[in-house]
Amino acid sequence: MLVSMQDRRLLVRRDGTLHELANLSLHAAGLCNDLLTDGSDRAYVGNFGFDLYGGEPPKPTCLLRVDPDGSVHRAAENMIFPNGMALTPDGATLIVAETHGQRLSAFDVGRDGVLMQRRLFVDLPGIYPDGLCLDAEGAVWVADARGHQVLRIKEGHGAVQTLSTGSRRAFACMLGGDDGRTLFVCTANGIGSDAEKRKDGRIEFTRVGAPHAGRP
Repeated sequence: MLVSMQDRRLLVRRDGTLHELANLSLHAAGLCNDLLTDGSDRAYVGNFGFDLYGGEPPKPTCLLRVDPDGSVHRAAENMIFPNGMALTPDGATLIVAETHGQRLSAFDVGRDGVLMQRRLFVDLPGIYPDGLCLDAEGAVWVADARGHQVLRIKEGHGAVQTLSTGSRRAFACMLGGDDGRTLFVCTANGIGSDAEKRKDGRIEFTRVGAPHAGRP
């Protein structure tokens, strides 16, 4: 699956061709962003919630869930720019970055994909969390889209490790490699149409201690 960001659609690839699984435009108040699939072919999709590039101030939006039949459901309300997501190895907890809320939130996940028992995973004042992933020690690696860094976060404790990306902004990160201990980081010098024209995005990497866990 993949998100068509600007026209707010969820697409699937079959037989080498992209097909629309769901139109998200009735629910996504702004451009769509990150997507996470679970082990039952359900997808959770975030969205901006406001016109970021037009200078509109942040406002609440919803996190969407798309079931395998293409039906769209409002999985959680009052989210401030729901973005990067990760699912724990047991599939029981979904962690969501609320970028402009400067926090990570967590939900219990029901067998039918319904999100329940929303709670604060960690408050991150001054941090704009974007793409994230989990490691085998229960920590979250998250890209700070404005702080030029990636951070390793423990629930209730905040950052326990910080890695600088220098002058470049960090937008997503993922653990992988042969042993799951290579941290890949998507970096660029900015966002918007100017960044698209520059074509200066990179995937950078470094080695870390704990391997990947959960989804994605």
